[in-house]
Amino acid sequence: MQNNVIIAKKFFKHACYFEGSLTILAVILGWLCNTLPFAGLHFSESDLLVGLLGTLPLLIIFLALQHLPHPAIQEIRALLENTFGANLGPLHWTDLLILAGIAGFSEEVLFRGVLQPWLESIWNLTGGLILSNLIFALVHAVTPLYALLALLIGIYLGLSLDYQGERNLLIPIVIHSVYDFAAFMVILHNYRNRI
Repeated sequence: MQNNVIIAKKFFKHACYFEGSLTILAVILGWLCNTLPFAGLHFSESDLLVGLLGTLPLLIIFLALQHLPHPAIQEIRALLENTFGANLGPLHWTDLLILAGIAGFSEEVLFRGVLQPWLESIWNLTGGLILSNLIFALVHAVTPLYALLALLIGIYLGLSLDYQGERNLLIPIVIHSVYDFAAFMVILHNYRNRI
């Protein structure tokens, strides 16, 4: 049991470092591309609420997919349980909240804060949205279906960036972070029930 806790804490620390390093990568890429990563980030209570409510469709789809018997879905579920369930199982829920927050912030600053605006400046709004999320999908391509789901989620996050007419990175950050946290909790619940 003690060994599992040590492994989980090590996995958690490495995951946090990796996800956090994406913010550094975003700053460097932003500098190279002349795109300010945090230009579209500002606090707004209404955008915070939009972000929280914007998580609901993704969570409903995620929970629905948990019950589909399709082999490709079951492969993703097993992969997530064996990766995250086994490595994060002994951790407290607050650790999962921290990891989800870091992942949501860092990935959104990189993909929606730098890549999407930069690619929009080269192509157009639609081209930037699609190209940045093709990259997002490739980074998440652990299975072909998972890459497709990441592409669709990325497009949803990219569209949420401009939801109320004024670009605010807070919306996709909140959606991504809350979704990741809820998904971690479901994955751990399923993993613990299985073992």
